[in-house]
Amino acid sequence: MTNKISGYNSSEALTPAQNSGGSGPVAEKAQSSPPAPSAPVAPTADQVTLTDSARTLQKLSAAIANAPVVDSAKVATVKRAVQNGTYAVDTGRVADKLLQHDSELK
Repeated sequence: MTNKISGYNSSEALTPAQNSGGSGPVAEKAQSSPPAPSAPVAPTADQVTLTDSARTLQKLSAAIANAPVVDSAKVATVKRAVQNGTYAVDTGRVADKLLQHDSELK
């Protein structure tokens, strides 16, 4: 893909702009030749078209960004159960979930 930048000639010297408040160099036209008259050019607006998939991804990304990372209530409940010695691990359920996850990866 090629981008064209008009209005800048690489042979023009880069000099600090006067009264611009910026500190970086900018391109200024050489003072020796008068500026060539140019026809007014109507500005063109950039346009982006998103696919339905891209819109869906944007919505999902926003939903994930707004979702809490940790369910504090669930963490507190499990923490109390562990401290009380009443937390029980359902080994059969853990094994089923591991097998399900493994089959989804294939």
